[in-house]
Amino acid sequence: MTAPIPEWLKGLQERVAESRSADFSRWPLPEHGGREAAVLVLFGESEEHGPDVLLLQRAATMRNHAGQPAFPGGAADPGDGGPQQTALREANEEVGLDPASVTVLSELPPIWISVSDFVVTPVLAWWHSPHPVYAVQPAEVERVARLPLTELTDPANRLRIRHSSGYIGPAFSVGGLLVWGFTAGILTVLLDLGGWSRPWDTSRVENLPVG
Repeated sequence: MTAPIPEWLKGLQERVAESRSADFSRWPLPEHGGREAAVLVLFGESEEHGPDVLLLQRAATMRNHAGQPAFPGGAADPGDGGPQQTALREANEEVGLDPASVTVLSELPPIWISVSDFVVTPVLAWWHSPHPVYAVQPAEVERVARLPLTELTDPANRLRIRHSSGYIGPAFSVGGLLVWGFTAGILTVLLDLGGWSRPWDTSRVENLPVG
């Protein structure tokens, strides 16, 4: 299903069409291998907070990415017809998202995550008919949140995080969530492409909390 795209989202949609994998990651795609996966980057809008993006927080008991905020998504299944179907299926399974409430705008360039050897395609979408979402599987998803763009772009909520490996990357401290890693990297680029970013103190570096 398609629906009219709001004016505030059109600029991002146009610029994403011209983006490349290198705009989102310093790691080139592997010539061979890499398990296919997709995530749903779902922008919505509420009367109370204006434009927002949907994130979930992984359960603290998960073996991988425990407690980490992320976009809905996961590995491709053999029956999926491509990244869009993977992202929508995973969002339905994780947070109860109705695929009919979503207008897919485009697929971002695939990104290789070297640590897990996944090649992830972010799927950009507009939530034209928002509805309540929730943690369908509490053992996997601890929390679901719609983070307002006004809070993500607030300089007071932006920082860089130093991982124990030495990696330093962008992060957001919003709504009780510390968003870092792959998800924060995608958000950072999209905020820039959308023309929403505001100057912030990139010298603010904090260590990633343990546990």
